[in-house]
Amino acid sequence: MNTASDHTLASSSQHSSPSLQRSKRFATIALVIAVLAWLALMLTAKLLPEYTWLIHILMLSAEAGVVGGLADWYAITVLFRNPFGKMPIPKFLRDHTEIIPRNKDRIAESMGRFVQENFLSPQVVQKSLHSTDLSLAVGKWLANPQNNAQVTQVIQQTVPKIFEFVGQEQIGRFIQSNSVQWVRNTQVNHLASEMLRAVLENDFHQDVLQRGLDLAHDWMLKHPEKSRELTRQLFKELGVWKLAKGASWIGIDVQQRTIDSLLQRVESMLADPEHPWRQKIEDAGQQLMLQLADNNSSASLRLNDTKNALLDSPQVLNFISGAVVILCNAIKEDLQKSDSGIAQNLRIAIQQVGENIIANTAVRQLLNEKMSTIAVNLSDQYSEKVIRFISERIHEWDSREMIGKIENEVGGDLHMIRVNGVVVGAFIGLGLGIIRALVELI
Repeated sequence: MNTASDHTLASSSQHSSPSLQRSKRFATIALVIAVLAWLALMLTAKLLPEYTWLIHILMLSAEAGVVGGLADWYAITVLFRNPFGKMPIPKFLRDHTEIIPRNKDRIAESMGRFVQENFLSPQVVQKSLHSTDLSLAVGKWLANPQNNAQVTQVIQQTVPKIFEFVGQEQIGRFIQSNSVQWVRNTQVNHLASEMLRAVLENDFHQDVLQRGLDLAHDWMLKHPEKSRELTRQLFKELGVWKLAKGASWIGIDVQQRTIDSLLQRVESMLADPEHPWRQKIEDAGQQLMLQLADNNSSASLRLNDTKNALLDSPQVLNFISGAVVILCNAIKEDLQKSDSGIAQNLRIAIQQVGENIIANTAVRQLLNEKMSTIAVNLSDQYSEKVIRFISERIHEWDSREMIGKIENEVGGDLHMIRVNGVVVGAFIGLGLGIIRALVELI
C-alpha cells in the first residue's frame, strides 16, 4: 500500500469516537488517583506512625487498585499494539502483543465462516423464509397509501430524467432493434396457434361472435340507407350491379332481398347456438389452429413470410421508431404534470396489487415459494463470493485502520474495564488488608 493511503488510514484511525475518548479519560483518572493515594499513604505512614496499622490497610487497597488498573491497561493494550515499543523484551512476551493485527487473516476467515454459517447458507435462508410470510409483508407495504405514493413519486421523478439522459430516439432505436430481432427469431405461427387454442378452449370466440352478431344486427336495422349503400358497393365489386338494377325494373329489389336474407341468417345464428354456420366457424378455427402448429403448413409459411416482409419494410421500421418516440414524449409530458394521470393510475394499480396479495392466500403461498426458491438459489450460488469478498476486504485493511475501527466500536467498553480494574482491585486489596490486620492481632 502506498504512503499516501497509509497516511490516510492512519489519520482515519486517530479520529476516536467521543465515547472512546471519555472512557480513556476516566480510566486514566482512576489510575492516577490510585497512584496518588498510594504515594500519599506511604508519606502519611511516615508522619503518623501511631496509625500505621490503618494506613497499611489503605495502602494495600491503593496498591491493589494500581496493580489492577495497570494489569487491565496492559491486557487491553496488547490486543491492539505493542506497549513496549522497540524495547528488547523476551520473545514469549513480544509474541503475545498486537494480538488483533497479528491474527487479522484468521479473524477474516472466521468472520467469513460466521457470516456464511449463520446468515447466508441455503439452510438458514430457507428456514428464515419458511417462518416468514414475506409476500404478506410486501402486500401490506404496497397497500399502504403512503408507501405506494412514495413509489409512484420516485417513478414520476425518475422516468422523465431517464428519457432526458438516454434520449427518446435512442430508446426508440433500442426497442426497434431488439423487438425486430426477437420477432424475426420467433416462429409466430406457434404464438398464433396457442392464442387460438386459448380462445377456442375457453369459448371466448363464441362470446365475441355473439356480440358481433348483435352489433351487426342492430346496425343494419338502425341504418337501412347505409346498409343499401354497402350492398350497392358489394354488387359493383362483384360486377352484378347492372343485373340487380335491371331486376328492380321488373319489381324485384335484389338489394333489399339480400339485406333481408342476411338479417334472417344473423337472427337464426343468434337464436341457435348450434347453428351450422357457427359450427363452420368453429371447425375453421380448429383447423387453422392445427395448421399453425405445424411449421411446414401453408398457413404457417404464409404467416411467417408476411412477418418477414413486414420486418424488411423500412416504413414499418420507421413506424416502430416513431411510435416509440411519440409514446415516450407522451409519457414524459404526463409524468411531469402535478395531476399526472399515469402516476395516479400507477398508484392505484400498486395499491390494488398489494390488496390482492393480502386477500389471496393461494397467491401469497405461491409467491413465498417462488421467493424462497430464488433466495435459496442465490445464497447457494453467491454466498461463497460474498464471504470471499468480506475476507479479502479484511485482508486488505491496513492494521492501523482495523485497530481504529475496532477501538471506535468496542474500545469504550474495554477501557471502562480499566476503571473497574482499579475499583475492584482497591476493594480486594482493602479486604486482604483487613484480613491481614485481623490475623496479626490474633
